[in-house]
This record gives sequence, structure tokens and C-alpha cells, in this order.
Amino acid sequence: MKKTGFLFLLFINLTVFAQQEPILAKYKTQPEKLKAWLKYTNEVLDTEDYPKLIVAAQKGIELSKDQLAYKSRFYFLKGNAYEFNNNQTKEASINYEIALKFAQKARHLKNETSILMRLSYAYYALNETLKRKELITYIKQVVDTTKSTYTKSVLYGSLGEYYLDNAQYETFISYQLKAINYKKLLKKTVANDETIGVSYSQIAAAYTKMKQYNKAIEYLNYAQPYIKTSPYISAFSCNYYLQCFVPLKNLDSIQKYYNLAYTFPSKKDSLFLNLSFANRSVSEYYANEGQINTAFSYAKKAVLLGQKSNDQDIIMEANAVMGRVLYEKGEYKKAIETLKKASKNALTYDKESFVNINKKLSQSYAALGLWKDAFYYNEIYSKSNDEMMQESAKQNIANAEARYQNKTKGQEIKNLSTQNTLKNIQIDEAKKQRIFLISGLILVGIIVLLLFKQNQNRKKTNEKLQLLNQELDEANKIKARFFSILNHDLRSPVSNLIHFLHLQKESPELIDEEMAARMQTKVITGAENLLSSMEDILLWSKGQMENFKPHFKEITVDVIFKEIKNHFSGIENIQISFENPENLILNTDENYLKTIIRNLTGNAIKALDKTTNGKIIWKAWQENDVQYLSISDNGPGGTQEQFKALYDDSEVIGIKSGLGLHLIRDLATAINCKIEVKSQHDSGTTFTIKVCHELH
Repeated sequence: MKKTGFLFLLFINLTVFAQQEPILAKYKTQPEKLKAWLKYTNEVLDTEDYPKLIVAAQKGIELSKDQLAYKSRFYFLKGNAYEFNNNQTKEASINYEIALKFAQKARHLKNETSILMRLSYAYYALNETLKRKELITYIKQVVDTTKSTYTKSVLYGSLGEYYLDNAQYETFISYQLKAINYKKLLKKTVANDETIGVSYSQIAAAYTKMKQYNKAIEYLNYAQPYIKTSPYISAFSCNYYLQCFVPLKNLDSIQKYYNLAYTFPSKKDSLFLNLSFANRSVSEYYANEGQINTAFSYAKKAVLLGQKSNDQDIIMEANAVMGRVLYEKGEYKKAIETLKKASKNALTYDKESFVNINKKLSQSYAALGLWKDAFYYNEIYSKSNDEMMQESAKQNIANAEARYQNKTKGQEIKNLSTQNTLKNIQIDEAKKQRIFLISGLILVGIIVLLLFKQNQNRKKTNEKLQLLNQELDEANKIKARFFSILNHDLRSPVSNLIHFLHLQKESPELIDEEMAARMQTKVITGAENLLSSMEDILLWSKGQMENFKPHFKEITVDVIFKEIKNHFSGIENIQISFENPENLILNTDENYLKTIIRNLTGNAIKALDKTTNGKIIWKAWQENDVQYLSISDNGPGGTQEQFKALYDDSEVIGIKSGLGLHLIRDLATAINCKIEVKSQHDSGTTFTIKVCHELH
């Protein structure tokens, strides 16, 4: 929300008393009448009665006639009235443009300064990119040619705002620091102090964009002594603090500044704008923490308040966070609808928001299996992200080149001075020899430096190669894990289907009509469940391809048990039952846990291969705030050596020995679970999973 800096400047040093319209007949000359009417019009501005201000400014325009300086001022005040009367920015820009022409003709620099500052924002709000770019070029000319401290203090700030809007943060900070230095040279007033505080706050916002949050907090602290007199500016300051503490995950500070934002009085439109901003920030925090339902409640408030503010920038950012939350909730169609609303104006107001919105659109379409649309928005995301990174890199290079050129020019001047001095000195033979000696030493130094540099480059190259080898090794491990998952989770259902088909083909005489119908139904159901499991595993593997890490969320045990029951629906002669009397809800990674449960169930089925009346029981319960899952079978049991792969990393594994237990162990560790096994000869085996909550 970069536009707030512009708004600050017009909400300071306000009075609250209505003013009486002057009787112009008692003034003899036209300049006296104009001076009295301008004083009255400014007082109307201070009361924030904008409809009345439009009437007063229009009368001032008619009174001005050929007095160009007054005419430019009255057009400017009329533009102010439209701008802050329900954001009639188009009408405001028209009046500002007329005001600028009269100010230029009158050569009234103070009027021109105020007009340029407001007109720059109006073009920003109206999406007039080309007009604003041309205006910024003109502002640079004014700043470069004027000696006015006031003009420099205002227009350096406008230049900074332009680069902030285009995500060129270092350039913005440079201009804003110049603006602050000139503001500190002006006469000390409450209004000027507050503009200094605003400038520090905007610098903090830029550091927030660059993810330098502690630096941002430092500049917000600089701003506090300057803005303590203005509740309006302090409200915006709360939101800037929230932008820092959300990524720093400082919940106490987040709650402090969120509550504080609700305590500051303000006009309705700015109140809604501030509160929408605050709720959006808190929603982002809970979304980052995986508490999606809480994030959703704050996002709803942000959208509602943003709509009441009638501010397109705020509405865009509120819709962006709502789209993200809907995506996390799995409501992909609603997420797409909301994100598309946000994307309409995102590129204009915030390139970074535009990039993130298109990324979420691509992910939402991918989640729905609409790959063509997903690819389309991913292309936009990739292109915009690359452009933003390139712009930042180009700006850094340009700044570095400028510093180098300035340094070079200074060195050239110094060298010329040295050469002029040397021309006046007679150089004897001894000095020549000294110069030769020094040159030799310099040459040796250069050679040593080059060798040192070459050695450093070789070290860097070796480090890069080592890093690449590590990444390759990690990628191979990930691939091995997914092959293990596919082998264990799909092998058993496929073998059951093949068993049914072989029996039907090779021994049809054993199958009566009723059994044939039942087996056909089982084959179809088993195939459908197998397909569902394959899609589930493959989608998960695609999402985990680059970064094999769990994603925690709340999931009911009943949902997991139902999927496991469907997955093994083709198993005959073994009774599989599920007990969940407390209807547990777990906070864990759904795919990791399902993979563990499928493997343990598959192992139990294998153990019961030669057991008559085989039984498998899955249970879920809670004791002392700790959640447990267990699987028990009535098979032949096993020895501790057979379960060694669960505990011993050094155990040698192969396709048929220990691979499943290694996989179970690794996945359980990843989601903070502990697995214990108890097995007795001829009495069966029980695996118990202790579910630990994700650490926040």
C-alpha cells in the first residue's frame, strides 16, 4: 500500500471550526478581495467540507480573472476538493492540469510545487502511466534548476514515490533521504515534523518490500517522535509495523499493533483503508502458520473493509490475500474468481503483488487439473518475476556505474592537479630510478594479486561444484523415496486385481453366476480405488518434486480411514476394521500419514497370508492430550531383528527386505511422529504411532 504517503500530506494541521464567508464589498481593490477569499477557501479546506470547497474554489476562479497566481491556486483547491470527495480523481486531475498551466505562466514556484506533487499521485491512481512518466521528467528538471529548499523537500519526495511505485527501492530511499534532509532545513512546525515522520515511514515500507524487516523497524522508530501529534499517521504506522512483524512471526507485536490500529480516530474512508490493511496483514500471518480458518476470517474482514474504503489499491491487496487463503482451503474455483478480481489493477499498483497473484492463479488451475490455464498464468508469473528481478539488477548496476564514474572523475581531476605540479619540478636521474623500482614492485604486486585472484576463483568453482553434487544427491534420494512409495502403495492393489482376473480366466468352473457378479463388482471397485490412489500419489509427488517437505494442516482421521478402506477393498479372507470413537482431528501432513498407514496395512496383509480368519484393526484415540494411531493383526508375529529397519539407519536394505520399514521411519520422522512395535510369537504384531503436533 504505497499511496498512503501522498495522503498523509493533506491530513495534517487541520482545524475543526466552520468559517464565515467574507463580505467582499467592504474590500476596495481586486487583490484585497482575492486575498480575503483565498483565506476563506483555505479555511473551508481545513474543515474538510469538500462540496462547499468546490463552490468556494469555483467562485475564486471567477474572481481571479487575469490574476494567474490566484487562478492556479483556486484550481488547485478545486482539485483537492474532488480528490478527497469520494475519490473523484479524474475530475481532480483535470483541475490540477489547468492549475499547473496557470502556475507556470505566473512563474509561481510554490503553487507549481504543490500541484506537481498532487498531480503525480492523481496519475498514479488513474493508471496514467505515460502521463506520469512525462511529469516525473519535468519534476526532475524543476529540482535540478531550483534553489528553493521547500520545492526540493516536496519534489524529491514525489520522485521517491514514483520509484517506490515501480519497485526500485534503492532509488526511492535515496530520493526520500534527500527530501528528509531538505525538510529538516525548513522552519520547525508540527506539519513539517509530520511530513518528516511520513518520509521515514515510507522508507521503512521500502525496506519491508526488500524483506529487510529489522531495518524497516529501525526507520519506523525514527518516525515516531515526528508523528506522535497525528492519530491519522500513527494509524498507518501501526500497519507498517504489522508488515514487519508478520514475516518475523512475532505474534505478541502483531496483536499489539492490530489492536492499536482500531483505537485511532479517522475519517470513514481512511478508517476502512487502515483496518482493511491491518486485517490483511493478520490474515497473512495465520495463512503462513497453516491456520487457514483463522486466516479466512481476517481475510473476509479485509475484503469488506477494503470495499467500504472505495480504494482500488486496498481492494486489490485484500482480494489477493483472500485468493491465497481460498487456495489453501482447497476452494480452487473461488480462489480463481477472487484472484482474477485482484489481478485487474495489480500490475499498476504493485508489481510484486501482480507476480504473486499470477503464481496462485497457476497453482489453483493446476489443482483443478486445468493444465492449459495453469501454464498460461505460470508464463505470466515467470515473465513478470524475471522482469522485476531484471529491473532491480539494472538499477543496482546503474547506481554502481554512477558511483564509479563520479569516483573516476574525481580521480581524474586529482591526477591533472598532480601532473601540473610535476611539470614544475625538474626530475633528476635518481627519481627516475626510483620510479622504475616502484613500477617493478607494482608489477610484481599485480602478478601476485592475479595469482591470488585465480586461486580464489578456483576455490569458488570447487564450492559451486560441491553444492551441485549435493543437490544431485538430494534429488536422487527424493526419486528413490517416491519409487519406494509407488512400489509399496500400488503393488498390493495391482496384485489383487491380477489375482481376480487370473481366477476368472483359468478356473471359470469354480465361479457361479452370483460369485462372478460379485467378483466383477470387486474388480471394478478395486480398479477405481487403485486409480484414485494413483492420482493421489502422483499429484503429491508432483508437488513434492522440488522440495520433499511436509505441509501441515488439519485432517480428520475418518477421512484417512475411509481412503485406506477403499484402497484395500479388494482384499478377501482378511477382516479390516477401523475404530475412531473420539472422531480425532490431526494436525499433520495428510500425504505422509496416508503413505505410512498404507505401508503398515500392506505389511499386515502380507503377514496374514497364511493365517486363517485374519484380522487387522486400526484404532485412533487420545490420552493426556497426546494422539495415537495403532494397527494390530493376529498373524504369526516376528522377531526384533525383522523390525530392525525401523530403528537402525545402517541396516542394509533391498527391494524385498526392510525397504518399507525404512520408508515408514523416514516419513514418520519428517512429520514429528514416533513409531513403536510390539510383536509376540503366534499372537500377532501391533504398530503404535504417536502423533506429535507441528512446532510453530
